[in-house]
Amino acid sequence: MTTPSTHQAAGLAAAPTAVLAEVVRSGFTEGRHRGSLVVLAADGSVELSLGSPEQPVFPRSSNKPMQAAGILRTGLELDGELLALAAASHSAESFQLDGVRRILAGAGLGVGALQTPASWPLDEAEQEAWIRSGGHPEPILMDCSGKHAAMLAACVANDWDTASYLDPAHPLQRQVLESVQRLTGETVGTVGTDGCGAPLLAVSLIGLARAFRALLLADPGTPERRVADAMRAHPEYVGGTRRIDTWLMRGVPGALSKMGAEAVQVVALPDGRALAFKIEDGADRAVGPVLAALLRRLGVTATGDALGRIGCAPLFGGGRPVGEIRATV
Repeated sequence: MTTPSTHQAAGLAAAPTAVLAEVVRSGFTEGRHRGSLVVLAADGSVELSLGSPEQPVFPRSSNKPMQAAGILRTGLELDGELLALAAASHSAESFQLDGVRRILAGAGLGVGALQTPASWPLDEAEQEAWIRSGGHPEPILMDCSGKHAAMLAACVANDWDTASYLDPAHPLQRQVLESVQRLTGETVGTVGTDGCGAPLLAVSLIGLARAFRALLLADPGTPERRVADAMRAHPEYVGGTRRIDTWLMRGVPGALSKMGAEAVQVVALPDGRALAFKIEDGADRAVGPVLAALLRRLGVTATGDALGRIGCAPLFGGGRPVGEIRATV
């Protein structure tokens, strides 16, 4: 394992990309979002490829379901909504924070054991409510605190040191690395540091889509399938009541979805198909339109106009809608 190098960063920037979305204001295209994407067919073969999906990227929080599977493989017993929370980028809604505390309490730990940075809630509505209540940034509010709580619980279960649980050489992180490499079918060549402080493993978009397909199609009862089943059964814990992953998994039964910072998104469908993409400039505003357009292209339908909610990205002028972020795929 290596740390990110200047050469590797330059290589990613130089990789060919494709226009995935346009910024259209008053009928005028004022900008474009470029990136890479891949769609896997039901048999796992590449059905569609744009840009450079074979190049390694930092999937950021899209790695969490694989990390959660690695955590379970250490022997930690975690199921249901708490396992979904271990793979989550939560919004800091009250039921999610209660879940983080339950994971920690089950291991005899308090919130002080978390090494997530003090943060505001990820969700704007929750952030506003927290500020109005007189609250301040706290480690538990960080959207990765569920994952960190599960990591700490695994350390307690195995009598491993909890103070160093974020060290890439820690037994827990070695198990996570093994799971990521096995599920993606790739050797991780670059290890960075994620926003939460945990090791961040670079893989390709093809490997990422392959991993989600493997999670969803794994044998019942395996750690991988347990993670997929928990996320799909409790999608509110994975994102939040106002988040794309939750809308998608509620609207498309059987789908497995996880976003990542810097505009990464991956979805596996119950028929074995999977997709993954990254917007090169990290603009989250383009993720919803591209995701909805890709799913429609694949013939996916959703209940409750979930795809409409996911794909809605209006632009405003003078307080009224005057354009949109429009997918080109």
